[in-house]
Amino acid sequence: MSPQPPSPPGKLHGRVVLVTGAARGQGEAEARLFAAEGARVVLADVLDEQGEAVAADIGAEHALYLHLDVTEEDGWRAALAAAKERFGHVDGLVNNAGVLRFNELVATSLAEFQLITQVNQVGAFLGIRTVAPEIAAAGGGTIVNTSSYTGLTGMGYVGAYAASKHAVVGLTRVAALELAPKGIRVNAVCPGAVDTPMAHPDAFAADADPATVEKVRRAADAYYRKLVPLGRMGSPEEIAKLALFLSCDDSSYITGQPIVIDGGWLAGVSVG
Repeated sequence: MSPQPPSPPGKLHGRVVLVTGAARGQGEAEARLFAAEGARVVLADVLDEQGEAVAADIGAEHALYLHLDVTEEDGWRAALAAAKERFGHVDGLVNNAGVLRFNELVATSLAEFQLITQVNQVGAFLGIRTVAPEIAAAGGGTIVNTSSYTGLTGMGYVGAYAASKHAVVGLTRVAALELAPKGIRVNAVCPGAVDTPMAHPDAFAADADPATVEKVRRAADAYYRKLVPLGRMGSPEEIAKLALFLSCDDSSYITGQPIVIDGGWLAGVSVG
């Protein structure tokens, strides 16, 4: 019997990637997929119990969990130092952490607007500013920012969120221009409706029962079935695959781009 050929190395073999908001949802899916593709992954979040559990499930050889509030400069410095101490270098970043609130614009408090801006926009800025020099020192790499469908168009009742995600697209383009000479590609994923806790936070409250979660998910599915040409919400795993594409050599000639992954929602209104 002939020996089986060795498995080819993953698309991120030898890479070290820091993923924020990695305790659940899109960030968790990205961390798991990146590790499966050969990367050593630094999972960063403020949901420590969940993040530690995900890292433990991936395995200590390939994953490290760190507490990180993305709005804090010192936290970013400490996270980068810990990542380098554990894995030697960092050559990839996924700025995935984010918050979403539904509210009429004129009813949005200044505190709420500032919270969303701090996490979604300032968090991405601090991530780029802190980690990009390390990526350059490692010989180049990638940064993937999480923007949104609403970073390219308008949507009622998410004014603060949409403003922050438009800003992420702007940061992505400027960073791509400035960092290209250092061998760093910077792109943005722009998801539409994705089935994560952030999309329907009330269903995922600590005291929510499974029946409530299922009811909210069914309602969301029915709502988006009417809006999205493909007739459903996306999954975190589908977004993770786009982030992987933008983080590996398959996208070697792509930088500065907001790439929409929304089931056709941005294309227009279906009349079927």
